[in-house]
Amino acid sequence: MPVAVVTDSTAYLPAELSGSYELTVVPLTVVINGEDGLEGLEIQPAEVARALGERRAAVSTSRPAPSQFSAAYQRLLDAGADGIVSIHLSAKLSGTFEAASLAALELGPRVEVVDSGTAGMGLGFAALAAAAAAREGQDLDSVRRVAVDHVSRVSTLFYVDTLEFLRRGGRIGAASALLGTALSVKPILHIADGAIVVTDRVRTAGRALAKLVDLAVEASGEGEVDIAVHHLEQPDRAAALADAIAMRLGDRLRDCYLTEVGAVVAAHVGPGLAGVVVHRRG
Repeated sequence: MPVAVVTDSTAYLPAELSGSYELTVVPLTVVINGEDGLEGLEIQPAEVARALGERRAAVSTSRPAPSQFSAAYQRLLDAGADGIVSIHLSAKLSGTFEAASLAALELGPRVEVVDSGTAGMGLGFAALAAAAAAREGQDLDSVRRVAVDHVSRVSTLFYVDTLEFLRRGGRIGAASALLGTALSVKPILHIADGAIVVTDRVRTAGRALAKLVDLAVEASGEGEVDIAVHHLEQPDRAAALADAIAMRLGDRLRDCYLTEVGAVVAAHVGPGLAGVVVHRRG
């Protein structure tokens, strides 16, 4: 194991890939009414969705402590890794990248930390590519460069019923939240330079999903792509969205994954999420 690859729990990797890649996942924490738990291990998205439906419920999230990363890195080095590439949720959306960077300072040049500038499978595709490069025996710098390259190949687009939860968590500005919800329009967002921005507004949820398909096809360019469709308690909507994109892309679509977002993203977007991550193979 010359190079180990670490990511965090917001990568939301497809269940069907479990066990196919050597990846260490460090979980973020979700707090519901003062009770905290690790994402994916102790707190599931359904619990967050229920809590958000209760007006008096308080839901928040927190990054892993630097000590969690230090412990994970040390275990990997003790197990024989020569180096570690650690790829994480956008630094503009979470302190996770900062925590990983602080832990990496303790170990010097053996640990390289990469800011994915995104979340979900935007992060996941880069982590999987890095793990594949590590499995091939590439060295630390090469695996890091693979991760950075694949970060540049993804576009993350999503729809939410309301921007209120993103506003409450400070993930989108009040002005953008107002713009996104004015006149009862439905906001479509994307992640640009690591931050969440409103990209379009339509009148109905149906039109929003149709627009997501258009934007995903546009982001795909002319070459082969992989697609990940994210949802929160809406598997049928996600399947319909994936089918519509597949029909438009035809044989340019290689892999298509449907995954539910975890508790951390659920806490910030609220019910109704539909998201598409486009990964251009290049």
